[in-house]
Amino acid sequence: MSAASNAHFFESSDGLQLYYRDFGRDNGGTPIICLPGLTRNSRDFEDLAKYLSKDAGAGRRVITPDLRGRGFSDHDPEWRNYHPGTYVQDSWALLDTLGIEQVIVIGTSLGGLCAMAMSAQHPDRIAGVIMNDIGPEIDPAGLARVQDYTGRVPPVANWDEAAEQARTIYGEWLPGLSSDDWQKMAWRAYRENEDGIPKLDIDSNIGEAVRKLGPQKGDPWSLFDTLKDTPVLLLRGVMSDILSEDIVDKMIGRKPDLQVVRVADRGHVPLLDEPECLAAIDAFLRKVP
Repeated sequence: MSAASNAHFFESSDGLQLYYRDFGRDNGGTPIICLPGLTRNSRDFEDLAKYLSKDAGAGRRVITPDLRGRGFSDHDPEWRNYHPGTYVQDSWALLDTLGIEQVIVIGTSLGGLCAMAMSAQHPDRIAGVIMNDIGPEIDPAGLARVQDYTGRVPPVANWDEAAEQARTIYGEWLPGLSSDDWQKMAWRAYRENEDGIPKLDIDSNIGEAVRKLGPQKGDPWSLFDTLKDTPVLLLRGVMSDILSEDIVDKMIGRKPDLQVVRVADRGHVPLLDEPECLAAIDAFLRKVP
């Protein structure tokens, strides 16, 4: 697997080469940046980015970065840099490199936490946020599950084993996927090494950071409150062990105009190709110029 034709790199403030893809053209609509989950990368957004840049949202420009330590981006030699504050700094650096002043953020899990932090820093630059199965609080059961497996996944020998491993990790939360779907999930999360063997496309030190750095610093609810005047769509997998209904209720209490769509037969996280997700994203983008 090689970098795509619309792939580019930019340099972070501390000298890492970070990868992103640039879909569509600037047609006057607010561009979109898609930020992935903790162990994921920009390939999770490839289908959505193609759809949004051509068919929906009047053909938006869509930017999909690999966060440091994932995908084609450099790994960080200092594992303590693997935290949301750094990812937010990198996201601003990318947007500034591209000359993008205002964006809509689609954030899956960790990416949604980054979206809230970006709003806290520069609310005038955030035109809207789509949060995929994440809120200011994380259900302790789901947090423990993620902390347990991140960076500890055993090696596989071939793509069939990679697909089966993906099914083992995510199968409970993504019922009904076909064998081809699981192969696609594997392609998104693994990349062949020089010997042609798929390896999980993430720095294993990210797991160490998750376990050793402890909970997020500061009050995440205060970050969420900075979105009070910003259009926000919340997608929740109805089986999620990360975003509970109690947390959703608290979010609505803080932001009564929060748009919530519950995605059937999905846990953490919806894949964003579900019909209800696409319909909700389409409707949201029609309201955000």
